[in-house]
Amino acid sequence: MANIVAIVGRPNVGKSTLFNRLIEKRKAIMDDEPGVTRDRHYGYGEWTGKHFTVIDTGGYVTGSEDKFESQIRSQVEVALEECSVILFMVDSFAGLTDLDKDFARVLRTSDKPVYIVANKADTTERVHMSAEFYALGMGEVYPISAANGSGTGELLDEIVTHFDEGQEDPDAGIPRLAILGRPNVGKSSFLNALLGKERSIVTDEAGTTRDAVNTRYKLYGKDFILTDTAGIRKKSRVKEDIEFYSVLRAIQALQDSDVCIILLDAERGLEAQDMSIISLASKYNKGIMIMVNKWDLIEKDSKTADQYKKSVYAKLGQMDWIPVIFTSVIKKQRIFQAVEMAIGIYENKEKKVSTSKLNDTILPEIEHNPPPAIKGKYIKIKYITQIPSQVPTFAFFCNLPQYIKAPYERFLENKIRKHFGFEGVPVRLFFRKK
Repeated sequence: MANIVAIVGRPNVGKSTLFNRLIEKRKAIMDDEPGVTRDRHYGYGEWTGKHFTVIDTGGYVTGSEDKFESQIRSQVEVALEECSVILFMVDSFAGLTDLDKDFARVLRTSDKPVYIVANKADTTERVHMSAEFYALGMGEVYPISAANGSGTGELLDEIVTHFDEGQEDPDAGIPRLAILGRPNVGKSSFLNALLGKERSIVTDEAGTTRDAVNTRYKLYGKDFILTDTAGIRKKSRVKEDIEFYSVLRAIQALQDSDVCIILLDAERGLEAQDMSIISLASKYNKGIMIMVNKWDLIEKDSKTADQYKKSVYAKLGQMDWIPVIFTSVIKKQRIFQAVEMAIGIYENKEKKVSTSKLNDTILPEIEHNPPPAIKGKYIKIKYITQIPSQVPTFAFFCNLPQYIKAPYERFLENKIRKHFGFEGVPVRLFFRKK
């Protein structure tokens, strides 16, 4: 089970504020106007060394009992089924409302841990007022202030007790490749073309794949697991509540994978939704590649592919280590090369460089281009070693680690990549005092 926390509750109780607090960023738009959160937001949180995805759901407004039944019940049931922990958010100032009671009724059917989070408890009086939520009979109430952070530490301590450190897996050691992307870019067709049979249902209708499908596969003598996921799209374009399910499954597949194959539609290019998944994959230390599908539909000359790559890299910014391959699943063009590339990325992720080789190669580069002096102090890097981690991670031992700035760090990363490859994987650098 992936570590997923869903924040649910009626509008205007402060779900987006808590979301921003948990991921330590201002990402969700906050407004006192109900219904501002329409699209779902996904973020990455960490507490006491445990990592998790946080999902900020829209607040549900109801006009009638039926509307409540259809909209909330299906959404919340999906949340209940898919996440590890549910935060049921209420407002200590407004007190217990009928809508809160309706929500609680749905949440009681779940066997997942549900925490009542009484927000806006930023005075002692409000903390006392939050006690009325014990009337819901759902256990402990956590009074917090999402705006200033009080009470969130105790809540997080509780939440992370439900997360796995990592389970024993019968498929351990076998590369897991997740096929991710917007609906209708050809994910299921790609899987079917590789397998040579209809493993996933393919139609032109967006949203056919709802579950993530795992397939064990062998190619060129290499064993791996392919996961086809539902498309990730903006909620505003979707009328079905099943959407919630799809994206959760895709995020779960992303968390469980080693390499993410991000499929793009050649005619649409790299869009905001793709970028948010790429940055989530990078934060989770996954290998990443971009597979541009439907390349056969593009009018081309000898420069088209290069220009296309340039436009993709302009959007990726510093993530220019992500390789791009052009394919046509329908015509079976370069689909096997795409899988080879993904397996190559997995091997890069596992690659170890010996300390002697690292120092023999990178120290002369540093001597040639030493870090700039700061306040008249010279930084001397004496020794480099690779440390065990999920992705290639290097420790640089030096006299003044605090003075190494981002541009020089980027220079060192580029030199490591130039000499040792590591295409398609994030590289992490640490500077330590020698």
